[in-house]
Amino acid sequence: MPRIAGVDIPENKKIRYALRYIYGIGPQFADEILKDASVDPDLRAKDLDDQQLSAIATYIDANLIVEGALRRQTQQHIQRLRDIRSYRGDRHRRGLPVRGQRTRCNARTRKGKKKTVAGKKGVKG
Repeated sequence: MPRIAGVDIPENKKIRYALRYIYGIGPQFADEILKDASVDPDLRAKDLDDQQLSAIATYIDANLIVEGALRRQTQQHIQRLRDIRSYRGDRHRRGLPVRGQRTRCNARTRKGKKKTVAGKKGVKG
């Protein structure tokens, strides 16, 4: 299995899709990397020679923040928002949607499983 930026990428996929297994590299970055490294995007990852692999790895190391460093940077940004007590930081702290989505219905991904609350049952006033 070829290793790029400390990540094993699938060898039977075309390299333009295999690069996306690296955290921080999506479709546009993958195509940009292959263009600058002069690698055919339709080659399978197992068919790359050492020179092509090193050209891809060199480009990634020089121009992109990926994997652990990117995860760490994202966590630091969120922690900064929490520390300055911003609205977004508060939403992160409470585990609610951060970008203005409604929470009356939906928002289950952020809020987690439903917590049933016992209501007033048959109370007549």
